[in-house]
Amino acid sequence: MSRLRIFEAEQPQTPSSVHEDHAAIARELAKVGVRFEQWEASQAVAPGASQDEVIAAYRSDIDRLMREEGYQSVDVISLKPDHPDRAALRQKFLSEHTHSEDEVRFFVAGAGQFTLHIGDKVYDVLCEQGDLIGVPDGTRHWFDMSEAPYFIAIRLFTNKDGWVASFTGSDIALSFPRMVPLATVTA
Repeated sequence: MSRLRIFEAEQPQTPSSVHEDHAAIARELAKVGVRFEQWEASQAVAPGASQDEVIAAYRSDIDRLMREEGYQSVDVISLKPDHPDRAALRQKFLSEHTHSEDEVRFFVAGAGQFTLHIGDKVYDVLCEQGDLIGVPDGTRHWFDMSEAPYFIAIRLFTNKDGWVASFTGSDIALSFPRMVPLATVTA
């Protein structure tokens, strides 16, 4: 189940609010300029599907976002718990960083946790299958995929070079909860 926990930046142990209803999550995130949507495939996506098959299943929503936001490229990233570089990849995304373009991810399968540091609040968003999150450019954030990552995500970019991060040097991410593997996620 998708979840949004909102923390005071100085109080990382206890969220000030928790939301599990998609409409409530979308409403709370919209207040800080973050897009949160639910998508459905136009056709079934089988395990092991190619990048082209995954993109084809969501083509109408991808095209809509490309028209609305000017995204120039799209790709698919897929990680499983047995990926040999999972620890290094996890570590790469766990430090607070920003981008010069929106970070847009749609979860075709599995889950990932985006944590956004906006003003004096921290928004911890557990995204699962069917969730799209659009983090605006310049937003301080980090991403966790747990020790046993499992997700397939469509990524949209305005920069044809893809994912380019600017790390803030802050250690705030160390204070906030990490993602637990999907099978054991609780509120």
